[in-house]
Amino acid sequence: MAEPAKKVAQQTEERLEDLADTVREKFDKVTEGSFRDRIVEGRFADQTDHGVDQARAETERKRD
Repeated sequence: MAEPAKKVAQQTEERLEDLADTVREKFDKVTEGSFRDRIVEGRFADQTDHGVDQARAETERKRD
């Protein structure tokens, strides 16, 4: 019984990998690759959230 279970598990893993590839391809097609490319190139890494900085500054002013 262990051998058929391993075979089913392997087939399931292969199907999930194929599905993941298909989803990635369709997502890239819908976004024209731009979103994924920005992440890979690190375009979001240098951006700061100025809203948090403003809230922090306002809190410090209230304490003074």
